[in-house]
Amino acid sequence: MSRTRELIVSPNGSQTQLGKFLPQLEEEGIKLIYIDPKKISLKKTKLETVYPSAAAKYIVLEKEGVVKLKGKKIGKKFQVLSNLDIDDILKEAQKGLDFVIVEVKDWKIIPLENIIAKLHKVNTKIFAIAKTPEEVRKMFSILEVGVDGVIFSTSSINEVREALVYLGTRSFELKPAKIIEIKEVGEGERVCVDTASMLQRGEGMLIGNRSNFLFLVHNESIGSSFTSARPFRVNAGAVHCYTLSPDGTTNYLSEVETGSEVLIINSKGKARRAIVGRSKIERRPMLMIKASVGEEIGGIIAQDAETIRLVKSNGQLVSVTHLKKGDMVMVHAKSATGRHFGMEVSDEYILEK
Repeated sequence: MSRTRELIVSPNGSQTQLGKFLPQLEEEGIKLIYIDPKKISLKKTKLETVYPSAAAKYIVLEKEGVVKLKGKKIGKKFQVLSNLDIDDILKEAQKGLDFVIVEVKDWKIIPLENIIAKLHKVNTKIFAIAKTPEEVRKMFSILEVGVDGVIFSTSSINEVREALVYLGTRSFELKPAKIIEIKEVGEGERVCVDTASMLQRGEGMLIGNRSNFLFLVHNESIGSSFTSARPFRVNAGAVHCYTLSPDGTTNYLSEVETGSEVLIINSKGKARRAIVGRSKIERRPMLMIKASVGEEIGGIIAQDAETIRLVKSNGQLVSVTHLKKGDMVMVHAKSATGRHFGMEVSDEYILEK
């Protein structure tokens, strides 16, 4: 059975916060929320609900003998304390449940592994419960297959974005930017980020002098007659440059170290996370590169070497040493906002040059 994995958000903020939170969830591609449908009945939203209510799209049954309504999905919630509970879940699933919600306490991995193994041939979705983005990641990776959905209680859109990166469904809009200036600027300290993952062609990190204008800097999976491929490495840029983290905050490249998590983006904007195995800061000759998208202008200071490549709008790679004015490269650019310790402050005025 082909499984579509879902992040199901359970909003835990106030009713006032809910009005702002729901549109943000829709923008991030969330489709299901765990909430009483009455709480959102007066709000314009396409989000569908999971709840013990006949008004929900996914009805959580609390008693036997309920007739399944057309267009609805029915399921049950189970607390798992032993293998006997897992056997009960299988028996109920075989009666025709569309989904089961599984709550595990102290032991999380082994019970879910057993449930996934027993239900993998039954057409019943498994929804687990998570309290942190890290638990979301764990639930989706169990037995490599993972559960079908995770119910995640939060009121933070940044935590939702972080969880979506772990799920592998977070995307960033990439736009073609026109190169307007290339200049040798002498020596500076640049940062090589060696990840604990093998990076594919088209993948790299978003790096830039400004947090709202980030260049897709490609990894070093392309070797040459003079250099060996280093498919785990991104020669990212100067120490002052920004990069994005899975939780949506920015970090200076100088802050990236062993154990940090970084975002890896492909040429289509699809994001995944990677652990940093090592960060190397070394003094090298540097290039300043500037590009524009509409009225927005951004730049990056990168090492002046053939092995540092950007991604062109046609998907081809171009070394920074071969860049020319007028070339089009892929960037993630948006209107400028302020940031406080890496967190975006949408209403704060900021001008970066």
